[in-house]
This record gives sequence, C-alpha cells and structure tokens, in this order.
Amino acid sequence: MATAVRITDDLVRDAKIYSQIDKRSLTGQIEHWARIGKCSEENPDLTYSLVKDILVGLAELEQGELSEYKFG
Repeated sequence: MATAVRITDDLVRDAKIYSQIDKRSLTGQIEHWARIGKCSEENPDLTYSLVKDILVGLAELEQGELSEYKFG
C-alpha cells in the first residue's frame, strides 16, 4: 500500500545523490534508509555494517539464495 508522506527538500536532495550511487530509485533509497534506521533502533548494539549485512542476507533468502554457513 503506497502512502504519501512529506519530507524535507534536503533529504530528497541527499537521497537523489545516494540513489544514483547505489543504482536505486529515489523511493527505493529512502525505503533503504528507513529499513536501516528501523533495524538500528531495534538493535542499538549492532554496527552499521552488520545491520547492512543482515539486510543483505534477508534479501538473499527472499530471492532463494541459500547456502550452508561454514565456520572458518
């Protein structure tokens, strides 16, 4: 379900820049930041890179990318 929200021009400008770097739509970039922020608030002890790795892993699972974890 799509919902319209108001955000600042500064956030839109920053999101446009990062969306080009990461090859996301403007909406996709803002949603990405929202997911990272939500996960970070729910898990304040985790680093940004660990939060990002978790989200990548979840996306891979959704796409059927499964592999057995091997302890190094």
